[in-house]
Amino acid sequence: MMNIGKHDALLVVDVQNDFLPGGALSVAGGDRIVPVINRISALFTTRVFTRDWHPADHVSFSGHPQFLDQSWPPHCIQNTWGAQFHADLKIDAKDRIVSTGDNPQEENYSSFHGTDLEAWLRRRDIRRIFIAGLATEYYVLTSAMDGLQAGFEVLVLEDAVAGVDVPPGSAARALQKLRDSGVHILSSGDLLSE
Repeated sequence: MMNIGKHDALLVVDVQNDFLPGGALSVAGGDRIVPVINRISALFTTRVFTRDWHPADHVSFSGHPQFLDQSWPPHCIQNTWGAQFHADLKIDAKDRIVSTGDNPQEENYSSFHGTDLEAWLRRRDIRRIFIAGLATEYYVLTSAMDGLQAGFEVLVLEDAVAGVDVPPGSAARALQKLRDSGVHILSSGDLLSE
């Protein structure tokens, strides 16, 4: 069992209705990670929950004339059901909520980009970040890489993430890329006593 202490933070990425079954951009099986996240959450005194928080005219949405690389169906629009966290996800008043994707002219997939997350973690003397959430090959991958680049030790909880997996195998390739880059991949069982 791994010891969790005051220098550790849990980063829960985008566990929102639109990324879960029935949502606008659902991740198959995304809801299965909620009980895992809830079990490990109690181990951490520092918890951050990120949310994709798009304006209705976000550049990444299908049909937007200025977005040439890739577009998505409208999702996680601010103040809608789709942007809300999963109803069973346990979030306390003391937990930090970080909104991403709120610039209508910019798409990014990192919890660090355009936020004060790095500075906020440093003010709390956080050294290790444990990442859970959605989707493995987008926000989880990019957030983990950015956290590593910022000098944090980064650990991804494999049974607490889920991927879009299109094309097939992309989620597994993302985890391998993280391993190859120095991110530790482990399971929630490594944190919980038997």
